[in-house]
Amino acid sequence: MAATEATPKFRDTDFRTVPQSTDYQPEVLVSAHDGLRFWQFMIAGSIAGSVEHMAMFPVDTVKTRMQAMGSCPIKSVGFRHALRSILKVDGVSGFYRGIGAMGLGAGPAHAVYFSVYEVCKEFFSRGNPNNSAAHAVSGVCATVASDAVFTPMDMVKQRLQLKNSPYTGVSDCVRTVLKEDGFRAFYASYRTTVIMNAPFTAVHFSTYEASKRFLMEISPENANEEGWVVHATAGAAAGALAAAVTTPLDVVKTQLQCQGICGCDRFKTGSIRDVIQTIIKKDGYRGLMRGWTPRMLFHAPAAAICWSTYEAAKSFFQELSSCNS
Repeated sequence: MAATEATPKFRDTDFRTVPQSTDYQPEVLVSAHDGLRFWQFMIAGSIAGSVEHMAMFPVDTVKTRMQAMGSCPIKSVGFRHALRSILKVDGVSGFYRGIGAMGLGAGPAHAVYFSVYEVCKEFFSRGNPNNSAAHAVSGVCATVASDAVFTPMDMVKQRLQLKNSPYTGVSDCVRTVLKEDGFRAFYASYRTTVIMNAPFTAVHFSTYEASKRFLMEISPENANEEGWVVHATAGAAAGALAAAVTTPLDVVKTQLQCQGICGCDRFKTGSIRDVIQTIIKKDGYRGLMRGWTPRMLFHAPAAAICWSTYEAAKSFFQELSSCNS
């Protein structure tokens, strides 16, 4: 019997079509895990981290100058003053001093960062894409692992970014620090960095995941077509909020990494409390917020670039896997 003949025969008048409300929106499903392999997350993260930090490096240089100069016996400097100072003393090339160290550290560190995050997110979320606590905890795990890789090169980068830096380059800085201060100097700020980045990544990842889902639910029918816009917007919101919250600890980290050079104070204990007390004594509580403007100007677009690049790299691997299957 043909399908057209069967339809009237089995039609039941007791069944009625359930009307849908005008504000009905189809549910947006966000996978808790993307099904990629560990090495694919590492490559995607490495690309994203390198692109992000290279693109925003000049802003990071201005932030470092602002945060480090305050511990010297001079008045605090603002964003414009630091900008003019770099241009006057070093020219445009001054904005890129230390970029070699960033290039060496950003790729491996972000490879660890995103791969650990994805693995932990899958484990802690248990398939629930709305578990903000799982995203926050996963971010903390990611930063503890990645900071162990990135901190030494970050220290080298910041010393090269300083005004009148005594080092000729990355290798000279590494050799000099090893000779004068020993290997421990490369990790002088590791504890502070982790303490700073733990709340930073907790806020960052949970805000990003929540913002991404919110933006996709606003226009679910265009979620795929506007994917990069969603990732960039959610990333910018997450980066700006996380940067604002953790600026005081970032100032402490910069002081520890730049201590003893270019007139900056050297701290006896290296404790966070010791550094904070020194900053407040010399510059008041406002000293703890030095560099917040360039820090937010750095992290908002940096996170937008990083997340959109990372998600694009993941999509590439997913399409590659589907083509090979």
